[in-house]
Amino acid sequence: MTVHPHWRKSSYSEGGDGNTCVEIAALPTRVAIRDSKAPSRGTVTIPAGSFAALIQSLKTTTV
Repeated sequence: MTVHPHWRKSSYSEGGDGNTCVEIAALPTRVAIRDSKAPSRGTVTIPAGSFAALIQSLKTTTV
């Protein structure tokens, strides 16, 4: 069975040059990540739990 991921781009990528962001796609047990400027160059996949922890860490980090 071939999985056809539904790619989503960050809402932050709509301004400026419009496509300088990453896209993500939820898979059954992983999250796929790719460069929206070059989507055919490949993807990185990580476990869904690790992705959730990364996002939580980014939300709580202050600059």
